[in-house]
Amino acid sequence: MSTYRLSSIFKPRSVAVVGSQSRPRSVGRAVVNNLLASGFSGPIGLVNRHPPAWEGVTTVRHLRELPWTPDLVVIATPADTVPALAAEAAEKGAGAVVVLTAAMGHGPGSPAARLQALTREKGLRVLGPNCLGVIAPHARLNASLASRFPKAGDLALISQSGAISGGLVEWSMSQPVGFSAVVSLGDALDVDFADLLDYFATDHRTRAILLYVEAIRDARKFMSAARAAARTKPVVVVKSGHGAATLATPAGSTHTQNLARPSAVYGAAFRRAGLLRVRSLDELFAAARTLGQVRPFPGRRLAILTNGGGVGALSVDHLHLLGGTLADLSDGTRHVLDGILPVGWSRTNPVDLLTDIDAERYAATIETLLDDPANDALLAVNVPTVLSSSVEAAEAVANVLRRRPAHGRRKPVFTVWLGNDPQAEAILDAAQVPRYPSESDAVAGFMHLVRHREVQAALMETPPSLPEDFSADVATARALVDAALDAGQTWLDPLATTQLLAAYGIPMAPLWRAGDPEQAVRLAAPLLAQGATVAVKILSPDIPHKSDVDGVRLNLPNETAVREAASGILRRARERRPDARIEGVLVQPTVQRPKARELIAGIADDPVFGPVIAFGRGGTAVEVINDQAVALPPLDLRLAHELIARTRVSRVLKAYRDVPAADERAVALVLVKLAQLAADIPEILQLDINPLLADRDGVIAVDARIAVARDRRLHKGRGHPRFAIFPYPKEWERTLTLGDGQTVQVRPVKPEDDAMFREFFTHVTHEDLRLRFFQAVKHFSHEFIARLTQLDYARSIALVAVYPGTHDMLGAVRLHADANYEKGEYGILVRSDLKGHGIGWQLMRIMIEYAQWQGLKVIEGQVLRENRTMLAMCEQLGFKVHPDPDDPTLMNVSLPVAAAT
Repeated sequence: MSTYRLSSIFKPRSVAVVGSQSRPRSVGRAVVNNLLASGFSGPIGLVNRHPPAWEGVTTVRHLRELPWTPDLVVIATPADTVPALAAEAAEKGAGAVVVLTAAMGHGPGSPAARLQALTREKGLRVLGPNCLGVIAPHARLNASLASRFPKAGDLALISQSGAISGGLVEWSMSQPVGFSAVVSLGDALDVDFADLLDYFATDHRTRAILLYVEAIRDARKFMSAARAAARTKPVVVVKSGHGAATLATPAGSTHTQNLARPSAVYGAAFRRAGLLRVRSLDELFAAARTLGQVRPFPGRRLAILTNGGGVGALSVDHLHLLGGTLADLSDGTRHVLDGILPVGWSRTNPVDLLTDIDAERYAATIETLLDDPANDALLAVNVPTVLSSSVEAAEAVANVLRRRPAHGRRKPVFTVWLGNDPQAEAILDAAQVPRYPSESDAVAGFMHLVRHREVQAALMETPPSLPEDFSADVATARALVDAALDAGQTWLDPLATTQLLAAYGIPMAPLWRAGDPEQAVRLAAPLLAQGATVAVKILSPDIPHKSDVDGVRLNLPNETAVREAASGILRRARERRPDARIEGVLVQPTVQRPKARELIAGIADDPVFGPVIAFGRGGTAVEVINDQAVALPPLDLRLAHELIARTRVSRVLKAYRDVPAADERAVALVLVKLAQLAADIPEILQLDINPLLADRDGVIAVDARIAVARDRRLHKGRGHPRFAIFPYPKEWERTLTLGDGQTVQVRPVKPEDDAMFREFFTHVTHEDLRLRFFQAVKHFSHEFIARLTQLDYARSIALVAVYPGTHDMLGAVRLHADANYEKGEYGILVRSDLKGHGIGWQLMRIMIEYAQWQGLKVIEGQVLRENRTMLAMCEQLGFKVHPDPDDPTLMNVSLPVAAAT
């Protein structure tokens, strides 16, 4: 449902509380007390069988007896009574209920199941059950069990834990931060993380969003909402459960599967969505403090000012530990400071003022550092001494910042005032200067903002495209997997595995199957005759890791060695795994690449996020070394390189000593191809390439395993049944014939279309650009183009018409669905020199067809009143056209999708 009726939770005009209020420690009484204490201005109703007299509120025995309709109903009654009370609230016309009741059970027939069914039938929004409630300080609403009412501010907190919500509220009382809302999700039968991310992403009172996550249920819905929110404002998340071992997978799982731990997968999801992940509540508090006072800024170079050399050194250590950059001092700044500071100052960053600095020189130093273009932010650390005043130093900081321009970009200043001087702290708080209890906290706050900025930049980056000549043989891969499934196999045959990888351009050393030692000798003979050596490996669908039964022999130089190796391997396998099906041995030429790095690459299956691409250090000790990273598909080359860079093994892919650099691009291509394979064949459950050898000549897979299973759907509706991120919708590629007989290709926009869009805009007149964007557009920034090409296909589609062969862009149409997937807003633009060829008409028809496929109810748009050509086309397509009530220059157009033909 997303944002539907959420205003009833955060901006209710009236509230009713259902539950006992007579007992002093009852939940209902606590909520009523909080509502009254918060100063809620609307009507408050108390519903109870024996309602007590309560001044200033309405008391009734039943909800239906209230003389007015409550927007929000808070329920704190026994579990069995909750569904009926919620139904009564819906009949009364309430928009939402907050259910504080716990232990409502699970499964068919439980109170929780009955409540969930009711929400879908009546359209009633439910927060909870088993939650702390909701706080909306700007609405003077405290419909919760929190012990304090926080200050109004611009941080929204969404937590699955009521204890975390209450703790953050308590912590905020002594901090210069405030909240736009505090929400406890509880069991989240209806309202979930995605709904609230959608809501707060567009809430003008919310500047940043804080999340405490225990588990995500609907990964695709969460990822779509999180990516949309992160593009507009900072989203910080802390996830409990770092210590979870491995996924609950069968005993025969691959190395890749065992390495894709839940915490790593969640981290990959948060990173892909553009969220800033922190590891503890302390970090979340620090992030809340920073985001509540400092707006994101460009750059990552930190200048440090201190009157204590040791504290300055510790600040630098922590900055390096977190991956920050220590700013240089420009020559001009050093020259100015030489004239301000006494002989003996550090003359480098950190700027050590010595211990007897006075307020005037302190202020002058801050002014100089803020004016220095060689840094992006300033950290001021003050240590109390008998020779200098902490209060005067705080006044110096405040006065400097007051004198600087209030408008435009202000370089942020972070402060640490050791010694707990209340007067100094009050001065900094009054000046809205962020202060921290220690230098490590301050540096962490600085890095939170740096990382947020970098995440935003990554969301807008344009990745390089895949080679034009790469084309996967999907039909062959599909046939191999279908044949295995039809035969009842759960693991692909080794020969089929080699063929499937070849279908996606992933080279693998050839192999042959031998039923006994003598056949192994015959298969190896041609290789041995050429002077090559061979490898012999156990062949069994029940032995996933060959080394477990000592089932591998390498570098065998002659027939005798091959015969003895095959005999020994088969004997040991039968002795150690008498239950296993032994089908023989595999014979392979020994891959001789002495300076290659052993890597692992593959596909794992996560029960929440579906297919996951994993990469890391390979070999027999892969799980002991534990050097891996994971990413959610689909991938492009930029994301693949970023995945590689998050491992330690990435360092040895570079050149060192007499070892040439490995072909990292070839490694990245393998990861992109695996992601494409996961997109094309959802039945691939696990895939393990170990080792994948990489050197300067490229890559080759030495061993691989592929597990398959019938399609196990994670997500309802359109698109890939298992991907958490909606992949490129290839099914919307079309070939059209225009009125003049020319053939054009229509396809969804891709992230790498940046250059194509830039060239397209050179063929559009300034007047046509004004008609499309409602203003003159003279400069196409990277961010502007990225917003057109970086799409979340779960919510948006943009279709471009291009000439086959040249890929010259003729026009584009886009449709963006609202958070409730009911309405879609469209936009269209055609090259000015190609008007009259029917391109716009064809694109609009495909866009309408897409809206029907997506299940939208209405397509809407705004058109300048003077744009008669567009208005006429809309009328011909069946759109209703009417004036915009708020802007006389605009016309609103709308089309009921079901009625479109």
